[in-house]
Formats: sequence, C-alpha cells, structure tokens
Amino acid sequence: MTHRTLLPGRLVAATHNRGKISELKDLFAPLGFEVVSALDLDLEEPEETEGSFVGNALLKARAAAKSTGAPALSDDSGLSVAALGGLPGIYSARWAGEPRDFGAAMAKVERELEDVGATDRSAKFVCALAVVWPDGHEEVFEGEVHGTLVWPPRGDKGFGYDPVFVAEGETITFGEMDPERKHAMSHRARAFDKLKSTLLP
Repeated sequence: MTHRTLLPGRLVAATHNRGKISELKDLFAPLGFEVVSALDLDLEEPEETEGSFVGNALLKARAAAKSTGAPALSDDSGLSVAALGGLPGIYSARWAGEPRDFGAAMAKVERELEDVGATDRSAKFVCALAVVWPDGHEEVFEGEVHGTLVWPPRGDKGFGYDPVFVAEGETITFGEMDPERKHAMSHRARAFDKLKSTLLP
C-alpha cells in the first residue's frame, strides 16, 4: 500500500470521549494540527457494529471524514483481559453503560474474574488508530501495552480502566500516573508512534 503524508492543519478526532480527545490533542497539537472533535462539531456518533478494534476505528473515521470533508482520525481501544478470553475488548465502553460509569465497569471486570476463579490477572490495553481522508484513502496503526490488573482501583488521573491497570515494569496504575508519563508508554502512544513515522512529514 502507498502511504500518504498527513499534512498539518485541521484534523477531526472522531470520538465523543473527552479523555481520548484530550490525549489526541496532546499528541497532535505540538505537530501543528488543529484537533477538532466529533463532540465539538456535534457529529452523530455511529454505532460500533464491527467485530474488531480496527473495524470500529475505520467505521468512525469514515463517518467523520464524510460529514466534515476533512481528514478524520479515530481511536478504537479497550481493555483485553486474558482470563476473560479477551473481554471486555471491543465492548470496553459498553461495559460502562450509558451514561458511562467506569467505576461500575471496573467492578464488573473484578466480579467476572472472581466468578471464573481466575488467578491470572494479566491484561493489555489495545488501540487501533485509523486515519481516513475525504477521498476514501485509509491507514490504520495498532499499539498495545501489557500489564496486570489490581483491585481496588487506584488514582484519579487518566480515564476508563486506568485505575486498575499497572503496565509491565511499573508499580503504579495509569490512574496514578502523570499524563506525560502515561502518554509516553500507552497503547495509544505506541500506535501514534507508528502513525507518526509513516504519515507525518
């Protein structure tokens, strides 16, 4: 596949998740991008009907690029727990219900682990970053960070499942970690590093 350069300028972040919006702005703004979110633009949030992170990332980015006529970036990511067969996976946000309650979602993960008598607490965060141009050109980059789940949750930084996840080699959760430190090692940062080395001038 022929890669395309993503030129600095307006970039639509196809997400309504404020935590993701903040992280994407932190990653892209220093490179000269004006990151405007689907939330800012009051775009409709498409239903995530695909069976993979990549599929859902592309679905959301395609919808935003079509609606705005600008290049769109979408992140589909989640927590994959080994002892739960990879769940919640693509259902990570849905486990939090509506409106989103990740405290309840983290409790559900712990409850499910107890129900299966799991002693293995290994897990990973997975991220698929999709960039879609209005003419239909598409690129996808994936990143993972492996670690262990802890209970009870610790820390009030980050978002989502961050307070129960300790990355390999660390002693504190993503929820206890300063954003700059988390951004340097997260699944999103690893996918972004691949995107940056491939698409940015």
